[in-house]
Amino acid sequence: VQLQASGGGLVQAGGSLRLSCVVSGTIFSSYAMGWFRQAPGKEREFVAAISWGGGSTYYADSMKGRFTISRDNAKNTVYLQMNSLKPEDTAVYYCAAGFWSQFSSMATRAYEYAYWGQGTLVTVSS
Repeated sequence: VQLQASGGGLVQAGGSLRLSCVVSGTIFSSYAMGWFRQAPGKEREFVAAISWGGGSTYYADSMKGRFTISRDNAKNTVYLQMNSLKPEDTAVYYCAAGFWSQFSSMATRAYEYAYWGQGTLVTVSS
């Protein structure tokens, strides 16, 4: 199973970016997907997660209303639309795939995910 994240870059505060993560080597629609991020000197933190069919989502409180996770199972891709970006959103963003029988708050925990992408850097300037 391979996850390839892309879409990161440099953006000014208040701007937007859309991250993509393409999954290969497995049946994409069988996996819940999550986005996490890690800023320099900080621990990896949960950003958002989406269920197999896209009908259920979780967001970290600080991202609610600004970030939107979505997926296109026909394209084996999960997206993270990030709006109203702030300098504190600067981090490496990782996508992850989890294979569970139920979609629950476990989707917010990094150790529950089996597969990880390589990360894409988002830098928000003030």
